[in-house]
Amino acid sequence: MQISARADYALRALLTLAASDGGLVKGETLAAAQDLPLRFLENILTDLRRSGLVQSRRGADGGYQLCRPPDQISIATVIRATDGPLASVRGRRPEEACYEGAAKHLQEVWIAVRVNLRRVLESVTLADVASGNLPEIVRELGRDPDAWVTRR
Repeated sequence: MQISARADYALRALLTLAASDGGLVKGETLAAAQDLPLRFLENILTDLRRSGLVQSRRGADGGYQLCRPPDQISIATVIRATDGPLASVRGRRPEEACYEGAAKHLQEVWIAVRVNLRRVLESVTLADVASGNLPEIVRELGRDPDAWVTRR
């Protein structure tokens, strides 16, 4: 799975908001806190606002805040808001993929990949990451020494 800069920046900004205890935070402050390019972040924040994850207020006292508590926003929700479906095959959902011959069972592999992405990304919330109190599935997978080995 490739995590786009868009999803990474969105998550980092939302985690900063989650740690702000619900107050309004200016876009400049979010960008500086995570060393993000402000113009790109502003575009991402617009998408997050349209997706109902953040709300904004203009003016000197304005800024951004989460629309709901951080324990109700999963990592999967943020990725879907910025990048679309968690897993796709040539831009289509895995269940729409159709293969013949030796590749006949490849669709089952893509479905399994998606369900495992969901299992992790839907179980982790902004509150979990901000607090460092990650779900057991994440801790368990992270303890596997093979998880830290890069393969090409």
